[in-house]
Amino acid sequence: MREKDTISKIIEYVGGNSNIKKVWHCMTRLRFDLYDQSLIKREQIKQLDGVIGEQLQSDQYQIIIGTHVQKFYTAIIDELGIDEDKSEAQEGDKKKGVFGRLLDVVSGVFGPIVPAIAGAGMIKGILAGLIALNILSKESETVTILDLVASGVFYFLPFFLAASAAKIFKTNQYLAIAIAGGLMYPTLLDAAKLGEISQFQFIGLPIPVINYSGTVIPVILSVWALSHIHKWVDRFMPNVLRTVFTPTLALFIAIPFSLIVTGPLGGYVGKALAYVIELLFDISPIVAGVVMGGARPIEIVFGVHHAITPIALQNFADKGYDMLMPMMFMTNMAIAGATFAMFFKAKNKMEKSIIISATISALLGITEPALFGVLIKNKKAFIACTIGSAIAATFFAAAGVRIYGYILSSIVSLVAYVGPYFPYAIAGIIIAIGSAFLIAYFTIKKADTNDVNEPVSDTQKL
Repeated sequence: MREKDTISKIIEYVGGNSNIKKVWHCMTRLRFDLYDQSLIKREQIKQLDGVIGEQLQSDQYQIIIGTHVQKFYTAIIDELGIDEDKSEAQEGDKKKGVFGRLLDVVSGVFGPIVPAIAGAGMIKGILAGLIALNILSKESETVTILDLVASGVFYFLPFFLAASAAKIFKTNQYLAIAIAGGLMYPTLLDAAKLGEISQFQFIGLPIPVINYSGTVIPVILSVWALSHIHKWVDRFMPNVLRTVFTPTLALFIAIPFSLIVTGPLGGYVGKALAYVIELLFDISPIVAGVVMGGARPIEIVFGVHHAITPIALQNFADKGYDMLMPMMFMTNMAIAGATFAMFFKAKNKMEKSIIISATISALLGITEPALFGVLIKNKKAFIACTIGSAIAATFFAAAGVRIYGYILSSIVSLVAYVGPYFPYAIAGIIIAIGSAFLIAYFTIKKADTNDVNEPVSDTQKL
């Protein structure tokens, strides 16, 4: 089995079983938290079958596998003999920087739940297209059920986030879900929807009335608080009483604390992040397009692109729509365009086959094979996709293109734009693919290209 052979070598080349503190994955990457990064044999890892690329980013070691990363993850879990995460960090380990810890949290929380979000988002997009084309009536019971299928994940998103965050913060998963239950309880949500009261009183302390459905940061902060509260309670609880009274006191303290402190604080943080993006649009849609579209390929390369996800989800929760994800869609199309241009510069059939596969993958929303397998091995090609992304994103921003539900940024997502923004979506795709393709095609000579089978060196990376 190819995965097992590769995984055995990966474990060896990252320093062995004893050097792996934690391993998890997102949609395309194995992500490692290692005790000693100096033990990594990076050049050997680049040569392994099935490995597209690798990088160290903010104390996190990432191995880019592609869309079949789940098979590799299952193989490494079996090889290491663990269920989920490795054992907790030992005392005296090097402390990570703030950005590194945030990256771990964001990628660790969102990575496991992306399939549910992407699947539900795709259904939501298709449903919107069918309604816009008058194939289905908005008032029909069929639409009611399909909307239930599509919207349930986003409405109850705090539960998904709580379960995922509990693993990151190493606390009891079911107590974390109970925290989400407190934030999502109908008493609070119904009061928020009616808008008749602004707060409840709990032993003299105010509890703001907030609708937490579909929100992101409040529940993540609340689970983080739970992890500390649970440890503190457990430390002082006699062994004979821990089974019953540790969770009792943890919930008694953590849920009110979430409702009074971390929930509202998380709401303010989410709104502040969304406000920064909105301010960028207010200054100039052109500036917003250039900044967001131009930065996106670099964000993907360094594995920090998940940082945009909470902002987009916050926009859906607050406004009912988002303008960031359409620009991310344009980035993926630009990556596909620049990658396809390399097809005409390839030296042999093997290169052409790899490039076509990477192009199709990018069109379907998975860009790592194109970025790491093709584009960053040729700086001109990478620059071409960045320029194409910025141009198309600027066009989208200037036209005010928005989307009304989370959906994977792929060519299949086009159905979600059926309606007033559909002509802009078609034009945007043409601009993204066309501009990136033309810039790459006319600036790159065959002699400039690197063999796509060759591993990219650190000096070649941007």
